[in-house]
Amino acid sequence: MFEITEDIDGGYVGERLTESIVTQGDTWEELRANIRANIKDAVEGFYFDGEMPSVIRKRLVKDEVLMAG
Repeated sequence: MFEITEDIDGGYVGERLTESIVTQGDTWEELRANIRANIKDAVEGFYFDGEMPSVIRKRLVKDEVLMAG
């Protein structure tokens, strides 16, 4: 699974939590394209000698701050 977060400077960052695989994009669409193109290759390379996952999942994490009071 890739955890997707909004970057402080804008855009999105996608990070595989169990391996060192990261990508980013200025827009949600660009990030999705990068995951389809770059991340698929990176995951295949990471698992070259083992069992590769059958799916790559994305999970959007959105931090929101609420003011108390």
